Amino acid sequence: MPDVCFCFEVHQPYRLNSNFNKALTKNKKFEELFDIYFDNEWNKTILKRVAEKCYIPATELILENIDKLKQEKKKFKVSFSFSGVLIEQLERWMPKVLDLFKQLIKTGCVELLNQTYYHSLSSLFQTKQEFIEQITLHKSLIKDLFNYESKIFENTEFIYNNSIAKILEKLGFKGVFTEGAERILLWRSPNYIYKAKEANLLLLLRNSRFSDDIAFRFSARNWVEWPLTADKYAAWLSATPGQCINIFIDYETFGEHQWKETGIFEFLKWLPIETLKYENLEFKTPSELISFHKPVDEVDVHDFNTVSWADTERSTNAWLGNEMQKTSFNALVKLEPYVKKTMKKYIIKLWRLLQISDHLYYMYTKPDASGIVHGYFSQQPPVKVFWSFITILSDFYEKVSENLNEPEKTSLKLLRAVSPDEAFHFHENGKYINLSAHSLEEFKNALLFASNYSILFHTACKHFEKWIKNVIGDRELADKLSKIEGNTVEELRQNLYKCVNERLTQISTINI
Repeated sequence: MPDVCFCFEVHQPYRLNSNFNKALTKNKKFEELFDIYFDNEWNKTILKRVAEKCYIPATELILENIDKLKQEKKKFKVSFSFSGVLIEQLERWMPKVLDLFKQLIKTGCVELLNQTYYHSLSSLFQTKQEFIEQITLHKSLIKDLFNYESKIFENTEFIYNNSIAKILEKLGFKGVFTEGAERILLWRSPNYIYKAKEANLLLLLRNSRFSDDIAFRFSARNWVEWPLTADKYAAWLSATPGQCINIFIDYETFGEHQWKETGIFEFLKWLPIETLKYENLEFKTPSELISFHKPVDEVDVHDFNTVSWADTERSTNAWLGNEMQKTSFNALVKLEPYVKKTMKKYIIKLWRLLQISDHLYYMYTKPDASGIVHGYFSQQPPVKVFWSFITILSDFYEKVSENLNEPEKTSLKLLRAVSPDEAFHFHENGKYINLSAHSLEEFKNALLFASNYSILFHTACKHFEKWIKNVIGDRELADKLSKIEGNTVEELRQNLYKCVNERLTQISTINI
Protein backbone atom coordinates (compact mmCIF):
# COMPACT_ATOMS: atom_id res chain seq x y z
CA MET A 1 0.00 0.00 0.00
CA PRO A 2 2.15 2.92 -1.20
CA ASP A 3 1.51 6.35 0.26
CA VAL A 4 1.73 9.25 -2.18
CA CYS A 5 3.86 12.23 -1.17
CA PHE A 6 3.42 15.23 -3.47
CA CYS A 7 6.06 17.97 -3.06
CA PHE A 8 6.85 21.20 -4.86
CA GLU A 9 10.08 23.18 -5.18
CA VAL A 10 9.32 26.92 -5.44
CA HIS A 11 12.29 29.06 -6.42
CA GLN A 12 13.16 32.03 -8.58
CA PRO A 13 16.73 33.39 -8.69
CA TYR A 14 17.88 36.96 -8.86
CA ARG A 15 19.25 37.07 -12.41
CA LEU A 16 22.46 38.96 -13.08
CA ASN A 17 22.79 42.19 -15.03
CA SER A 18 24.15 40.87 -18.33
CA ASN A 19 25.18 44.41 -19.35
CA PHE A 20 27.30 45.03 -16.28
CA ASN A 21 30.62 46.83 -16.53
CA LYS A 22 32.81 48.14 -13.75
CA ALA A 23 32.18 51.77 -14.65
CA LEU A 24 28.63 51.34 -13.30
CA THR A 25 29.87 50.93 -9.72
CA LYS A 26 32.34 53.80 -9.67
CA ASN A 27 31.78 55.95 -6.57
CA LYS A 28 28.77 53.82 -5.61
CA LYS A 29 28.03 52.74 -2.06
CA PHE A 30 27.82 49.04 -1.22
CA GLU A 31 24.11 49.44 -0.54
CA GLU A 32 23.62 50.48 -4.18
CA LEU A 33 25.36 47.46 -5.74
CA PHE A 34 22.37 45.11 -5.53
CA ASP A 35 20.45 46.97 -8.23
CA ILE A 36 23.60 47.25 -10.35
CA TYR A 37 24.79 43.65 -10.16
CA PHE A 38 21.30 42.24 -10.71
CA ASP A 39 18.73 43.00 -13.42
CA ASN A 40 15.84 43.59 -11.07
CA GLU A 41 13.47 45.00 -13.66
CA TRP A 42 13.82 41.70 -15.51
CA ASN A 43 13.53 39.75 -12.25
CA LYS A 44 10.33 41.61 -11.44
CA THR A 45 8.91 40.92 -14.90
CA ILE A 46 9.66 37.20 -14.70
CA LEU A 47 8.28 36.86 -11.18
CA LYS A 48 5.01 38.54 -12.12
CA ARG A 49 4.67 36.38 -15.22
CA VAL A 50 5.29 33.15 -13.30
CA ALA A 51 2.94 34.27 -10.54
CA GLU A 52 0.11 34.89 -12.99
CA LYS A 53 0.73 31.74 -15.02
CA CYS A 54 1.58 29.35 -12.18
CA TYR A 55 1.67 30.43 -8.55
CA ILE A 56 -1.79 31.97 -8.37
CA PRO A 57 -3.85 29.48 -10.44
CA ALA A 58 -2.02 26.39 -9.15
CA THR A 59 -2.29 27.46 -5.51
CA GLU A 60 -5.97 28.33 -5.86
CA LEU A 61 -6.57 24.91 -7.42
CA ILE A 62 -4.73 23.11 -4.61
CA LEU A 63 -6.72 25.09 -2.04
CA GLU A 64 -9.90 24.08 -3.83
CA ASN A 65 -8.91 20.40 -3.82
CA ILE A 66 -7.95 20.49 -0.14
CA ASP A 67 -11.27 22.11 0.73
CA LYS A 68 -13.21 19.64 -1.42
CA LEU A 69 -11.74 16.67 0.44
CA LYS A 70 -11.36 18.14 3.94
CA GLN A 71 -14.36 16.21 5.32
CA GLU A 72 -13.24 12.92 3.81
CA LYS A 73 -11.32 10.27 5.71
CA LYS A 74 -8.52 10.47 3.16
CA LYS A 75 -7.43 14.05 2.52
CA PHE A 76 -5.35 15.74 -0.14
CA LYS A 77 -1.97 16.71 1.30
CA VAL A 78 1.05 18.37 -0.30
CA SER A 79 4.41 19.83 0.71
CA PHE A 80 6.29 22.94 -0.37
CA SER A 81 9.92 24.06 -0.25
CA PHE A 82 10.32 27.82 -0.74
CA SER A 83 13.74 29.36 -1.32
CA GLY A 84 14.49 32.48 0.70
CA VAL A 85 15.22 34.52 -2.43
CA LEU A 86 11.81 33.54 -3.85
CA ILE A 87 10.12 34.76 -0.66
CA GLU A 88 12.06 38.04 -0.85
CA GLN A 89 10.85 38.68 -4.39
CA LEU A 90 7.25 37.83 -3.53
CA GLU A 91 7.34 40.23 -0.59
CA ARG A 92 8.72 42.94 -2.85
CA TRP A 93 6.69 42.45 -6.03
CA MET A 94 3.83 39.94 -5.54
CA PRO A 95 2.69 39.88 -1.88
CA LYS A 96 -0.72 38.46 -2.82
CA VAL A 97 0.99 35.18 -3.72
CA LEU A 98 2.40 35.00 -0.20
CA ASP A 99 -1.11 35.49 1.14
CA LEU A 100 -2.23 32.46 -0.87
CA PHE A 101 0.66 30.39 0.48
CA LYS A 102 -0.31 31.42 4.02
CA GLN A 103 -3.83 30.19 3.32
CA LEU A 104 -2.35 26.85 2.30
CA ILE A 105 -0.49 26.47 5.58
CA LYS A 106 -3.63 27.20 7.59
CA THR A 107 -5.44 24.22 6.02
CA GLY A 108 -3.33 21.81 8.06
CA CYS A 109 -2.83 19.72 4.93
CA VAL A 110 0.46 21.31 3.86
CA GLU A 111 3.95 20.67 5.17
CA LEU A 112 6.82 23.10 4.64
CA LEU A 113 10.40 21.98 4.16
CA ASN A 114 13.64 23.77 4.96
CA GLN A 115 16.44 24.41 2.47
CA THR A 116 19.34 26.84 2.10
CA TYR A 117 18.03 30.40 2.15
CA TYR A 118 19.92 31.36 -1.01
CA HIS A 119 19.36 28.09 -2.90
CA SER A 120 23.14 27.84 -2.93
CA LEU A 121 25.91 25.27 -3.25
CA SER A 122 27.18 26.05 0.26
CA SER A 123 26.82 22.36 1.20
CA LEU A 124 29.76 21.73 -1.16
CA PHE A 125 32.07 24.26 0.52
CA GLN A 126 35.04 22.64 2.24
CA THR A 127 34.04 24.24 5.53
CA LYS A 128 30.34 23.89 6.30
CA GLN A 129 29.71 26.94 8.47
CA GLU A 130 28.13 28.88 5.61
CA PHE A 131 25.82 25.95 4.86
CA ILE A 132 24.72 25.87 8.50
CA GLU A 133 24.18 29.64 8.58
CA GLN A 134 22.01 29.59 5.47
CA ILE A 135 19.88 26.78 6.89
CA THR A 136 19.46 28.77 10.10
CA LEU A 137 18.42 31.84 8.10
CA HIS A 138 15.84 29.80 6.22
CA LYS A 139 14.44 28.25 9.38
CA SER A 140 14.01 31.72 10.87
CA LEU A 141 12.32 32.98 7.71
CA ILE A 142 9.79 30.14 7.62
CA LYS A 143 9.12 30.51 11.34
CA ASP A 144 8.62 34.28 11.15
CA LEU A 145 6.53 34.27 7.99
CA PHE A 146 4.41 31.15 8.40
CA ASN A 147 4.85 30.34 12.10
CA TYR A 148 6.07 26.93 10.98
CA GLU A 149 8.96 24.73 12.08
CA SER A 150 10.07 21.83 9.91
CA LYS A 151 12.07 18.71 10.63
CA ILE A 152 12.43 17.75 6.96
CA PHE A 153 15.17 19.19 4.75
CA GLU A 154 15.53 19.52 0.99
CA ASN A 155 18.97 20.68 -0.05
CA THR A 156 19.50 22.77 -3.17
CA GLU A 157 18.53 20.61 -6.16
CA PHE A 158 18.56 17.52 -3.90
CA ILE A 159 22.37 17.63 -3.47
CA TYR A 160 23.24 14.96 -0.92
CA ASN A 161 26.07 12.90 0.54
CA ASN A 162 27.03 11.36 3.88
CA SER A 163 28.74 14.53 5.14
CA ILE A 164 25.62 16.58 4.50
CA ALA A 165 23.54 13.98 6.35
CA LYS A 166 25.72 14.28 9.47
CA ILE A 167 25.30 18.05 9.54
CA LEU A 168 21.53 17.81 9.13
CA GLU A 169 21.33 15.34 11.99
CA LYS A 170 23.23 17.76 14.25
CA LEU A 171 20.81 20.52 13.26
CA GLY A 172 17.88 18.43 14.46
CA PHE A 173 16.37 17.29 11.17
CA LYS A 174 14.65 13.91 11.08
CA GLY A 175 14.49 13.40 7.32
CA VAL A 176 15.93 14.66 4.05
CA PHE A 177 14.87 14.41 0.42
CA THR A 178 17.27 13.35 -2.28
CA GLU A 179 17.22 11.67 -5.67
CA GLY A 180 16.44 7.97 -5.94
CA ALA A 181 19.31 7.53 -8.39
CA GLU A 182 20.20 4.03 -9.52
CA ARG A 183 23.90 4.52 -8.79
CA ILE A 184 23.22 4.94 -5.06
CA LEU A 185 20.34 2.46 -4.82
CA LEU A 186 21.78 -0.24 -7.10
CA TRP A 187 19.10 -2.97 -7.15
CA ARG A 188 16.82 -1.27 -4.63
CA SER A 189 13.66 0.77 -5.20
CA PRO A 190 13.18 4.47 -4.39
CA ASN A 191 9.72 3.65 -3.06
CA TYR A 192 10.91 2.89 0.46
CA ILE A 193 12.29 4.79 3.44
CA TYR A 194 16.03 4.40 3.97
CA LYS A 195 18.50 5.41 6.65
CA ALA A 196 21.52 7.62 6.06
CA LYS A 197 24.98 6.12 6.51
CA GLU A 198 26.44 6.94 9.95
CA ALA A 199 23.67 9.42 10.76
CA ASN A 200 20.34 9.14 12.52
CA LEU A 201 18.52 10.62 9.54
CA LEU A 202 15.90 9.09 7.26
CA LEU A 203 16.05 9.40 3.48
CA LEU A 204 13.03 10.20 1.32
CA LEU A 205 13.90 9.34 -2.26
CA ARG A 206 12.31 10.99 -5.26
CA ASN A 207 10.73 8.68 -7.80
CA SER A 208 12.18 10.22 -10.96
CA ARG A 209 9.89 8.36 -13.34
CA PHE A 210 6.64 9.53 -11.77
CA SER A 211 8.04 13.03 -11.17
CA ASP A 212 9.37 13.50 -14.69
CA ASP A 213 6.18 12.12 -16.25
CA ILE A 214 4.58 15.35 -15.05
CA ALA A 215 7.53 17.75 -15.13
CA PHE A 216 9.03 16.87 -18.52
CA ARG A 217 6.96 14.37 -20.49
CA PHE A 218 3.45 15.66 -19.84
CA SER A 219 3.13 17.62 -23.10
CA ALA A 220 5.49 15.49 -25.22
CA ARG A 221 3.32 14.26 -28.09
CA ASN A 222 5.99 11.78 -29.17
CA TRP A 223 5.75 10.08 -25.76
CA VAL A 224 4.05 6.71 -26.01
CA GLU A 225 1.88 7.52 -22.97
CA TRP A 226 0.67 10.90 -24.24
CA PRO A 227 -1.81 12.23 -23.31
CA LEU A 228 -1.30 11.75 -19.59
CA THR A 229 -4.58 11.90 -17.71
CA ALA A 230 -5.23 11.89 -13.98
CA ASP A 231 -7.00 8.52 -14.05
CA LYS A 232 -4.17 6.88 -15.99
CA TYR A 233 -1.55 8.31 -13.63
CA ALA A 234 -3.52 7.23 -10.55
CA ALA A 235 -3.76 3.70 -11.93
CA TRP A 236 0.03 3.62 -12.31
CA LEU A 237 0.43 4.76 -8.70
CA SER A 238 -1.95 2.10 -7.44
CA ALA A 239 -0.08 -0.65 -9.26
CA THR A 240 3.31 0.40 -7.85
CA PRO A 241 4.73 -1.61 -4.93
CA GLY A 242 6.51 -0.04 -1.98
CA GLN A 243 5.97 2.04 1.14
CA CYS A 244 5.74 5.43 -0.54
CA ILE A 245 5.96 7.22 -3.87
CA ASN A 246 7.68 10.58 -3.58
CA ILE A 247 6.74 12.91 -6.42
CA PHE A 248 8.85 16.06 -6.22
CA ILE A 249 8.74 18.64 -9.02
CA ASP A 250 9.25 22.33 -9.69
CA TYR A 251 6.05 24.18 -8.86
CA GLU A 252 6.52 26.16 -12.07
CA THR A 253 5.65 22.95 -13.94
CA PHE A 254 2.04 24.07 -13.65
CA GLY A 255 1.41 26.80 -16.19
CA GLU A 256 4.99 27.99 -16.79
CA HIS A 257 6.96 24.96 -17.98
CA GLN A 258 3.82 23.09 -19.02
CA TRP A 259 1.44 25.70 -20.36
CA LYS A 260 -2.23 25.84 -19.46
CA GLU A 261 -3.10 24.73 -23.00
CA THR A 262 -1.44 21.34 -22.39
CA GLY A 263 -4.16 20.44 -19.89
CA ILE A 264 -1.80 20.51 -16.91
CA PHE A 265 -4.29 22.29 -14.66
CA GLU A 266 -7.03 19.81 -15.51
CA PHE A 267 -4.58 17.08 -14.57
CA LEU A 268 -3.90 18.77 -11.22
CA LYS A 269 -7.61 19.32 -10.64
CA TRP A 270 -8.57 15.67 -11.02
CA LEU A 271 -5.45 13.93 -9.71
CA PRO A 272 -6.41 13.94 -5.99
CA ILE A 273 -9.89 12.61 -6.71
CA GLU A 274 -8.70 9.91 -9.09
CA THR A 275 -5.90 8.88 -6.73
CA LEU A 276 -8.12 8.53 -3.68
CA LYS A 277 -10.53 6.29 -5.57
CA TYR A 278 -8.02 3.51 -4.94
CA GLU A 279 -8.27 1.92 -1.51
CA ASN A 280 -4.52 1.29 -1.39
CA LEU A 281 -3.57 4.93 -2.02
CA GLU A 282 -3.41 7.82 0.42
CA PHE A 283 -1.65 11.19 0.44
CA LYS A 284 0.86 11.73 3.23
CA THR A 285 3.30 14.48 4.13
CA PRO A 286 7.03 13.73 4.51
CA SER A 287 6.82 13.84 8.32
CA GLU A 288 3.93 11.39 8.26
CA LEU A 289 5.92 9.04 6.03
CA ILE A 290 8.91 8.82 8.35
CA SER A 291 6.62 8.43 11.37
CA PHE A 292 4.57 5.68 9.78
CA HIS A 293 7.22 3.68 7.90
CA LYS A 294 10.41 2.05 9.15
CA PRO A 295 13.61 2.24 7.08
CA VAL A 296 14.28 -0.94 5.12
CA ASP A 297 18.01 -0.43 4.53
CA GLU A 298 20.91 2.02 4.68
CA VAL A 299 22.12 4.14 1.77
CA ASP A 300 25.81 5.06 1.57
CA VAL A 301 26.66 8.16 -0.51
CA HIS A 302 30.34 9.10 -0.27
CA ASP A 303 31.34 12.70 -0.89
CA PHE A 304 32.96 11.73 -4.19
CA ASN A 305 29.65 10.20 -5.28
CA THR A 306 27.45 13.17 -4.36
CA VAL A 307 23.99 12.90 -5.86
CA SER A 308 21.47 15.50 -7.05
CA TRP A 309 18.29 15.52 -9.12
CA ALA A 310 19.86 17.53 -11.95
CA ASP A 311 20.23 16.25 -15.50
CA THR A 312 20.61 12.63 -16.53
CA GLU A 313 23.85 12.26 -14.54
CA ARG A 314 22.16 13.09 -11.21
CA SER A 315 25.45 14.60 -10.01
CA THR A 316 26.95 18.04 -9.32
CA ASN A 317 28.13 18.42 -12.93
CA ALA A 318 25.17 20.68 -13.65
CA TRP A 319 27.01 23.39 -11.65
CA LEU A 320 30.64 22.21 -11.51
CA GLY A 321 31.14 20.28 -14.73
CA ASN A 322 33.30 22.71 -16.71
CA GLU A 323 36.15 25.12 -16.09
CA MET A 324 33.97 28.24 -16.17
CA GLN A 325 31.79 26.81 -13.42
CA LYS A 326 34.76 25.67 -11.34
CA THR A 327 36.44 29.06 -11.68
CA SER A 328 33.28 30.82 -10.52
CA PHE A 329 32.64 28.44 -7.63
CA ASN A 330 36.23 28.56 -6.33
CA ALA A 331 36.28 32.35 -6.53
CA LEU A 332 33.08 32.51 -4.48
CA VAL A 333 34.38 30.11 -1.84
CA LYS A 334 37.66 31.98 -1.47
CA LEU A 335 35.77 35.14 -0.52
CA GLU A 336 34.09 33.71 2.58
CA PRO A 337 36.59 34.64 5.32
CA TYR A 338 37.15 38.12 3.89
CA VAL A 339 33.45 38.88 3.50
CA LYS A 340 32.69 37.75 7.03
CA LYS A 341 35.70 39.66 8.37
CA THR A 342 33.95 42.90 7.38
CA MET A 343 31.00 42.00 9.67
CA LYS A 344 28.76 44.14 7.44
CA LYS A 345 25.38 42.58 6.73
CA TYR A 346 24.91 44.13 3.29
CA ILE A 347 28.31 42.84 2.13
CA ILE A 348 27.60 39.32 3.38
CA LYS A 349 24.14 39.36 1.81
CA LEU A 350 25.46 40.44 -1.57
CA TRP A 351 28.04 37.63 -1.48
CA ARG A 352 25.27 35.17 -0.69
CA LEU A 353 23.13 36.43 -3.55
CA LEU A 354 26.08 35.67 -5.84
CA GLN A 355 26.00 32.11 -4.45
CA ILE A 356 22.56 31.38 -5.96
CA SER A 357 23.15 28.09 -7.77
CA ASP A 358 21.36 29.21 -10.94
CA HIS A 359 24.31 31.45 -11.86
CA LEU A 360 26.55 28.41 -12.29
CA TYR A 361 23.74 26.28 -13.72
CA TYR A 362 23.45 28.71 -16.63
CA MET A 363 27.14 28.11 -17.50
CA TYR A 364 26.53 24.47 -18.50
CA THR A 365 27.99 23.83 -21.95
CA LYS A 366 27.32 20.23 -22.98
CA PRO A 367 25.33 20.03 -26.25
CA ASP A 368 23.05 17.27 -24.98
CA ALA A 369 19.45 16.97 -23.80
CA SER A 370 20.44 18.41 -20.43
CA GLY A 371 22.01 21.38 -22.20
CA ILE A 372 18.67 22.15 -23.82
CA VAL A 373 17.05 22.31 -20.38
CA HIS A 374 19.82 24.58 -19.04
CA GLY A 375 19.44 26.85 -22.06
CA TYR A 376 15.67 27.04 -21.56
CA PHE A 377 16.16 28.51 -18.10
CA SER A 378 19.12 30.74 -18.96
CA GLN A 379 18.14 32.23 -22.32
CA GLN A 380 21.79 33.31 -22.73
CA PRO A 381 24.95 31.60 -24.04
CA PRO A 382 26.99 30.02 -21.20
CA VAL A 383 30.09 32.05 -22.06
CA LYS A 384 28.09 35.28 -21.83
CA VAL A 385 26.77 34.23 -18.41
CA PHE A 386 30.30 33.42 -17.23
CA TRP A 387 31.63 36.73 -18.52
CA SER A 388 28.92 38.65 -16.65
CA PHE A 389 29.32 36.65 -13.46
CA ILE A 390 33.10 36.76 -13.18
CA THR A 391 33.19 40.46 -14.09
CA ILE A 392 30.67 41.22 -11.35
CA LEU A 393 32.56 39.00 -8.92
CA SER A 394 35.84 40.72 -9.77
CA ASP A 395 34.26 44.07 -9.02
CA PHE A 396 32.84 42.68 -5.79
CA TYR A 397 36.33 41.50 -4.75
CA GLU A 398 37.61 45.04 -5.15
CA LYS A 399 34.71 46.50 -3.18
CA VAL A 400 35.20 44.02 -0.33
CA SER A 401 38.92 44.79 -0.13
CA GLU A 402 38.07 48.47 0.37
CA ASN A 403 36.29 47.46 3.57
CA LEU A 404 39.26 45.58 5.01
CA ASN A 405 42.37 46.65 6.85
CA GLU A 406 45.91 45.45 6.23
CA PRO A 407 47.13 42.75 5.84
CA GLU A 408 43.77 41.27 4.80
CA LYS A 409 43.24 44.00 2.20
CA THR A 410 46.42 43.14 0.30
CA SER A 411 45.80 39.42 0.73
CA LEU A 412 42.37 39.61 -0.90
CA LYS A 413 43.66 41.82 -3.69
CA LEU A 414 46.30 39.26 -4.61
CA LEU A 415 43.93 36.30 -4.32
CA ARG A 416 41.04 37.92 -6.18
CA ALA A 417 39.41 36.65 -9.36
CA VAL A 418 39.77 38.96 -12.34
CA SER A 419 37.38 39.48 -15.24
CA PRO A 420 37.82 37.48 -18.47
CA ASP A 421 39.34 40.44 -20.30
CA GLU A 422 42.02 40.65 -17.57
CA ALA A 423 42.65 36.90 -17.32
CA PHE A 424 45.87 35.29 -18.50
CA HIS A 425 45.20 33.34 -21.70
CA PHE A 426 47.84 30.77 -22.64
CA HIS A 427 48.90 30.67 -26.31
CA GLU A 428 50.93 28.43 -28.58
CA ASN A 429 52.05 29.36 -32.10
CA GLY A 430 49.90 32.45 -31.90
CA LYS A 431 46.75 30.49 -31.04
CA TYR A 432 44.82 30.30 -27.79
CA ILE A 433 45.12 26.78 -26.31
CA ASN A 434 41.84 26.85 -24.34
CA LEU A 435 43.60 27.47 -21.03
CA SER A 436 43.05 30.60 -18.96
CA ALA A 437 43.74 31.83 -15.44
CA HIS A 438 41.40 34.24 -13.65
CA SER A 439 43.33 34.22 -10.38
CA LEU A 440 46.74 33.47 -8.97
CA GLU A 441 45.52 30.05 -7.83
CA GLU A 442 44.29 29.20 -11.32
CA PHE A 443 47.54 30.49 -12.80
CA LYS A 444 49.52 28.13 -10.58
CA ASN A 445 47.44 25.14 -11.65
CA ALA A 446 47.50 26.15 -15.33
CA LEU A 447 51.30 26.03 -15.31
CA LEU A 448 51.03 22.26 -14.90
CA PHE A 449 48.83 21.85 -17.99
CA ALA A 450 50.26 24.38 -20.43
CA SER A 451 52.27 22.91 -23.30
CA ASN A 452 56.06 23.12 -23.33
CA TYR A 453 55.98 25.61 -26.18
CA SER A 454 53.48 27.80 -24.34
CA ILE A 455 55.66 27.85 -21.22
CA LEU A 456 58.74 28.77 -23.26
CA PHE A 457 56.91 31.38 -25.32
CA HIS A 458 55.36 33.24 -22.39
CA THR A 459 58.57 33.05 -20.33
CA ALA A 460 60.70 34.42 -23.16
CA CYS A 461 58.25 37.27 -23.76
CA LYS A 462 58.05 37.99 -20.01
CA HIS A 463 54.26 37.65 -20.17
CA PHE A 464 54.00 35.89 -16.81
CA GLU A 465 55.69 38.57 -14.74
CA LYS A 466 53.94 41.37 -16.66
CA TRP A 467 50.52 39.87 -15.89
CA ILE A 468 51.40 39.27 -12.25
CA LYS A 469 52.68 42.83 -11.89
CA ASN A 470 50.14 44.80 -13.93
CA VAL A 471 46.94 42.81 -13.41
CA ILE A 472 47.31 40.92 -10.13
CA GLY A 473 49.41 43.72 -8.67
CA ASP A 474 52.06 41.56 -7.01
CA ARG A 475 55.40 43.23 -7.75
CA GLU A 476 57.26 40.95 -5.35
CA LEU A 477 56.15 37.78 -7.14
CA ALA A 478 56.65 39.34 -10.57
CA ASP A 479 60.26 40.15 -9.68
CA LYS A 480 60.89 36.58 -8.54
CA LEU A 481 59.34 35.09 -11.68
CA SER A 482 61.54 37.26 -13.90
CA LYS A 483 64.64 35.57 -12.47
CA ILE A 484 63.50 31.96 -12.78
CA GLU A 485 65.34 29.65 -15.16
CA GLY A 486 65.56 25.94 -15.91
CA ASN A 487 67.87 23.57 -17.77
CA THR A 488 64.83 21.90 -19.32
CA VAL A 489 61.29 23.03 -20.01
CA GLU A 490 60.00 20.72 -17.31
CA GLU A 491 62.47 22.13 -14.79
CA LEU A 492 61.41 25.65 -15.78
CA ARG A 493 57.76 24.72 -15.34
CA GLN A 494 58.36 23.23 -11.90
CA ASN A 495 60.40 26.23 -10.77
CA LEU A 496 57.64 28.61 -11.88
CA TYR A 497 55.04 26.48 -10.13
CA LYS A 498 57.09 26.30 -6.92
CA CYS A 499 57.59 30.06 -6.87
CA VAL A 500 53.88 30.85 -7.31
CA ASN A 501 52.85 28.15 -4.83
CA GLU A 502 55.18 29.53 -2.15
CA ARG A 503 53.74 33.00 -2.65
CA LEU A 504 50.18 31.68 -2.40
CA THR A 505 51.07 29.84 0.80
CA GLN A 506 52.54 33.02 2.22
CA ILE A 507 49.43 35.05 1.35
CA SER A 508 47.04 32.38 2.59
CA THR A 509 48.68 32.15 6.01
CA ILE A 510 47.40 35.61 6.88
CA ASN A 511 45.03 35.07 9.79
CA ILE A 512 41.53 36.00 8.65
